[in-house]
Amino acid sequence: MPVIRINAVGTKPVLHKSPRCAAAELERVDPGKGPVIVMIHGFKYKPGDPRHCPHRKIMALDPETGPFCSPSWPRQLGFGTGHATEGLAIAFGWQSRAGLRQARTNAIAAGTALADVLQRLNAQNPDRAVHIIAHSLGSEVALEALHHVPAGTVSRMISMTGASFQNRARQAMQTEGGHQTELINVTSRENDAFDFMFECLTSPFRPGDRAMGQGVDHPNAVTLQLDCPHTLQYLNGLGAPLGVPDRRICHWSSYTRPGILRFYNRLLRHPEAFPLEALRHGLPQLQTPRWSRLVRMPVLRTPLPFVQKAS
Repeated sequence: MPVIRINAVGTKPVLHKSPRCAAAELERVDPGKGPVIVMIHGFKYKPGDPRHCPHRKIMALDPETGPFCSPSWPRQLGFGTGHATEGLAIAFGWQSRAGLRQARTNAIAAGTALADVLQRLNAQNPDRAVHIIAHSLGSEVALEALHHVPAGTVSRMISMTGASFQNRARQAMQTEGGHQTELINVTSRENDAFDFMFECLTSPFRPGDRAMGQGVDHPNAVTLQLDCPHTLQYLNGLGAPLGVPDRRICHWSSYTRPGILRFYNRLLRHPEAFPLEALRHGLPQLQTPRWSRLVRMPVLRTPLPFVQKAS
């Protein structure tokens, strides 16, 4: 059972296309070895929709082919190998195919459903590491869940160009459920247009708040800017070569960049090799300014001298 597919229906978790109860299915999970990794998609997906179901695309072990093929998150994160230590993947779907404001409202409701799943996993095996990886508005789902779970439920969370606000992220990290969670906030200036639209089209809980793509200042958080040459050089030195940015605007580079999902695999499965404090000291302290990729010529596909070719 390498992948369990669960969807949020309002604030309730249900199994994807199955009459069985999600709670009962989670209770049947073999504790086994290895972590639990919860994968949460972002904007414009709808579970069960033939064209827009995340369980048939990014969260499938074998994604459907099509004009916009994406890598399989679970395979790149180490699932489907048959190894006893690969752990458990939870593909968490929610109704994000709506207008941005409605999708954000749906994300907050889905966060309550996710919290139910996380609490059941924690109650079943409190010593097992549970991690979250989320893209875009999926980060809003994950941040909301932290408000409803006990301390220590979530070990590490990777937000891939998250569509949420800085203060929203800080507040989630300060809750009982979040103050022991490590947040790796993956950003890129390629996502600036999407961050700007998110700020303009939604309402922050605090006036003047900025998107978390501008960084999250918290002791348990580190911001990793994927299109920064110094960041790429540092990660290459850690044995994590990544492809270089080749677009001015891209909302999906945080999981489509060559080598990046394998790097996330290592961050989640071997956190001791990448402690948060070491990342904080090795990465640049300041991000490049918003729009900086739009005011210069785009980077060509030629690899930087210090970056190995990512296969």
